[in-house]
Amino acid sequence: MEKIIYALISVAIVTILSLVGAVFIFMKENSIQKILKYFVAFSAGAFLGEVLFHLLPQATESFGKFSTELSFFVLIGFILFFIIEKAIHWRHCHHSAEEGHIHSIGKMNLIGDLLHNFIDGLIIGASFIVSIPLGISTTIAIILHEIPQEIGNFGILLHSGYTKNKALLLNFLVGLTAIAGTIISLIIGSEFTEIIKYLIPITAGGFLYMATVDLIPELKEEAKLNKIALQFATMIIGVLLMYLMLFLE
Repeated sequence: MEKIIYALISVAIVTILSLVGAVFIFMKENSIQKILKYFVAFSAGAFLGEVLFHLLPQATESFGKFSTELSFFVLIGFILFFIIEKAIHWRHCHHSAEEGHIHSIGKMNLIGDLLHNFIDGLIIGASFIVSIPLGISTTIAIILHEIPQEIGNFGILLHSGYTKNKALLLNFLVGLTAIAGTIISLIIGSEFTEIIKYLIPITAGGFLYMATVDLIPELKEEAKLNKIALQFATMIIGVLLMYLMLFLE
């Protein structure tokens, strides 16, 4: 019972982090518009960093080595997100191509974040089953890399046309999937470890798709050299933050 209480408190704290975008609620609309592209660049970097420094190493550890099988599941994630995005575009075909693309980025981000939060919840539950100290250390590690990612997610939703309040609400609702993941993990126990093994590379493929196909192309239209340099710097900051998380976990 003690492990269950600790696990639920921990995942509740992680879920509350989805509201970190509230720090931007009081910013004026025109001020937010000026920095949205930098949010996109930061998020692209954070996604790449999450894939390269966290998800792929974690998946490699689960598979025993970086294998063809692991690459296959990363590819499945990449293709799956391509299919999902095409389905979203098809549903919104009455919009212009540009509007449909921008709108789909937000929805793709929500889907990717939903899957990622769900996996985080599974991992939190599984770690507390092993021991409370392991569960606490795992939760701290998740919190540390979750903060920069949630800031980037909020920026993507704003860039996609959502209002600040709606972006905050959607981010929080998606964050609740972490609680669902923890509860499922606590109920099923160690039997769910094998499913987590395959969900992680699939998520990595999805994040790789979002960073390279959806987010980075959004930055190509900028022609002013100073803004290009700033966008590049912001993207590198996103990558570096995810790398630095390795030393804090």
